[in-house]
Amino acid sequence: MALTSLEACSVIAKHRDGNIVVTTMGAMNAMDALPPHPLTVACVPLMGGAACLGLGLALAQPTRKVFVLDGDASLLMELGGLVSVAQAMPGNYFHFIFNNSIQFAGLGNLPTPAQHKTNFVALAMAAGYAHAYSFSNKEMLAASLDEIFQKNAPAVIELKIAYEKPILGKQRPSIEMTDARFTRMGDELRCIRSTLGIPAET
Repeated sequence: MALTSLEACSVIAKHRDGNIVVTTMGAMNAMDALPPHPLTVACVPLMGGAACLGLGLALAQPTRKVFVLDGDASLLMELGGLVSVAQAMPGNYFHFIFNNSIQFAGLGNLPTPAQHKTNFVALAMAAGYAHAYSFSNKEMLAASLDEIFQKNAPAVIELKIAYEKPILGKQRPSIEMTDARFTRMGDELRCIRSTLGIPAET
């Protein structure tokens, strides 16, 4: 049985300690259901940018692991991020891809391009990542993360995520986005700077 986004995030959160987490799309919504952490930043509304936002943080904070909780549709928007990460080869970079083959999971559930055909593990290895893995259940993911974090990075960890029933339709055609949704990334990056004791820019 495939993982749910919440199950995957719960497993990852147990390993975060003082590490930085970048979230986007479905993974962002799942992480929001867990206790908040000051070293978390949501990559919204920078659509497709989670991989490169995480890369910048990994290069700036080499003593901390950076977990990028990406989406399959999000990554497909900016596949060049894989090559950028592989070129820089940050040894603290762990790229989780929440692969459910849909866009806007739980909302509209639009199919991604090449639905069920794209091999993200192969793409990452072809780009030059050090390691790549794929998991489809909570137990195997939980049992493997300690070993993965001890190996060379950057690493991609594909997570086969279960289908979620959409909530949008004729009875609920749209959701109004709040202003906070669009200022969130900047607010959370400032929180990370403050938490790490990095002086604010003047």
